[in-house]
Amino acid sequence: MKIKINIDCTPEEARTFFGLPDVQPMQRAMMDRMQAQMEKQMEQFDPAELMKMWLTPGMEGFSQFQKAMWNAATGSGGGSGSKDD
Repeated sequence: MKIKINIDCTPEEARTFFGLPDVQPMQRAMMDRMQAQMEKQMEQFDPAELMKMWLTPGMEGFSQFQKAMWNAATGSGGGSGSKDD
């Protein structure tokens, strides 16, 4: 036997019914605080410096990857490449 009950209520009504706390004021305060901190940090960064900070490690890694692929393709990976012993 199956019993199905549909309850039509808002999230606030459900939260109140189950006795859960209303955390919206706390969430709003935390989001305002995070936004203020982000804005403060963004004022200190120069876009060119920010891009340099983000791209430098990736570009170095990409350069190393290119070198490794080139060495593998040309056979200059450190081995002699000949099997004449």
